[in-house]
Amino acid sequence: MIEKQGQGIITESKLRSVYDRPSDLAVAKQLNRLDTYCRHFIKLSPFVLLATTDHQGRIDVSPRGDAPGFVHAVDDRTLHLPDRRGNNRLDSLTNIVQTSNVGLLFMIPGFTECLRVNGAAQIRQDSSLIARAEVQGKKPTSVILISVQEAFFQCGKALARSRLWDPHTQVDRNVMPGLGRILKEQTSEQPMSDSQRDAADDLINEAYRNQLY
Repeated sequence: MIEKQGQGIITESKLRSVYDRPSDLAVAKQLNRLDTYCRHFIKLSPFVLLATTDHQGRIDVSPRGDAPGFVHAVDDRTLHLPDRRGNNRLDSLTNIVQTSNVGLLFMIPGFTECLRVNGAAQIRQDSSLIARAEVQGKKPTSVILISVQEAFFQCGKALARSRLWDPHTQVDRNVMPGLGRILKEQTSEQPMSDSQRDAADDLINEAYRNQLY
């Protein structure tokens, strides 16, 4: 039976009643450590989504990316994630300071499967960790040390349905303005000229070229 409009599902018992039970395999696949397959997947992954939460339960999700294996699996319960140059909002890091709770979703181009890892994080500035994460002569300001509590593979249905890696589904970037123009228009109270919009896009493109690290 479908709930009437405006009546949400507010109890777990009700939620469970409208969905089938998970398979035994879906439950059993959850590990409390990183096995060989998990560590291999992380070594191949150039991209991860980092989810954090603050002390009020508000959630943030931040994309992190670099060369494959930029997240280092130290052992079967520890990950090192360099905090590369960004916008200095520090949303993820502030949340980690407040609660330490993190969730990660690792992805590999061409793979429909993902790897989910949950755990507790802390922000470190150990010289040895910083030095190991140096790229192109640039060192990260900090490294996020993650103590793994859960790890399991996510099946590929979502990415298969979305055809995320299919070159035939790629969208022409020109269907939307550049990010510089978008941000400028979102934050400006005055109309902008075309030259001002172009200048805003140029600043973003320059950062992509010369300020990745």
